[in-house]
Amino acid sequence: MKNIILPASIIGFLFLVSCSEKKNETKPQRKNITEMIFASGMLEADNQYNLSAQTDGYLVKMNFEEGVFVNKGKVIAVIDNDQNRINAESANELNDIAQENTLSSAPALLEIKASIEAATAKVVYCEQQFERYKRLYESQVVSRLDFENAQLNLTNSQANLKIAKEQYQKQKISAKQEAVVQQNARKINNVIKNQNLLIAIKSGKVYEKRKQLGDYVRKGDVIAVVGSPNVIYAKLNVDETNMSKLKNGQTVMIKLNTNKDKVYKATIKQILPAFDETSRSFIIKAYFAEKLDFDITGTQLEANILIGTKKNALVIPVAYLNYGNKVMLKENAKLIKVKIGIVSSEWVEIISGLELGQTIIKEEP
Repeated sequence: MKNIILPASIIGFLFLVSCSEKKNETKPQRKNITEMIFASGMLEADNQYNLSAQTDGYLVKMNFEEGVFVNKGKVIAVIDNDQNRINAESANELNDIAQENTLSSAPALLEIKASIEAATAKVVYCEQQFERYKRLYESQVVSRLDFENAQLNLTNSQANLKIAKEQYQKQKISAKQEAVVQQNARKINNVIKNQNLLIAIKSGKVYEKRKQLGDYVRKGDVIAVVGSPNVIYAKLNVDETNMSKLKNGQTVMIKLNTNKDKVYKATIKQILPAFDETSRSFIIKAYFAEKLDFDITGTQLEANILIGTKKNALVIPVAYLNYGNKVMLKENAKLIKVKIGIVSSEWVEIISGLELGQTIIKEEP
């Protein structure tokens, strides 16, 4: 029998096919597996808050720089809004006038008071005339018409005096009411004027200075970011599908985008219950085990949250797990469903449905 010698090209092809088949198949194996959840995020300071403009205008004063400590109540910036200032000054002037109008020396009250004095004198005169005409009428010296005219003049003078006194009381009440209105208007306008002032609501370190002197700002624009000078934490954005696996105390391994060669260890201390609409995720706060050597807030980061570890678990590469938690057996090229456990970035735990020694292959696209 003759030996058949295959060309080198065919041998090479068969070798490549054999290697390709080996690369696309695998068997379950035993190894330790750690489940981790990936999260992105940034550095933030504890008790961090934004100092935002409360009105529109130009920044005419800025009494701070990045990195400085500011005390609660300190005016750190001034916004020039002429309309607010003018309104406040006008309100103060109107309030002063209104308060003066409540005094007995107020022009309006003095005018009515003069009318009262004149009306009082008129009543006295008319009373005297009435008594005189009454006696003359009784003595039949004057006619009944003259007597009745004297009586009518007295009645009219008394009515005019009553009206003058009522006007005086009404003017006093009106002046007091106007004083209250103007006082409230002054308070409101002074509050609005104070919106020109940017005041630190808590003591802390200025981590960001977002505007510069002379910039025009609109209401709501963030001018500075202030926070605790001592505590920096990682603010993590986690997808809602992973929330059920998280709990306080879990370890987080973090890499800052400024230095991805260094890994920082942190611990979850707070899981915020509300969904954050801005990031479309849930917010987790992780605090570092040691003080950071880089503490610029806003620094982007990547994190892996350690959920759990299982030793000597039956695992397969993640790439061999198909949709619906199914794997393809090599012996019959059929998909079978498996029950999975912990999933890491490279491996997936098989709880049931597949055994050691069975060969699985990748499903052809």
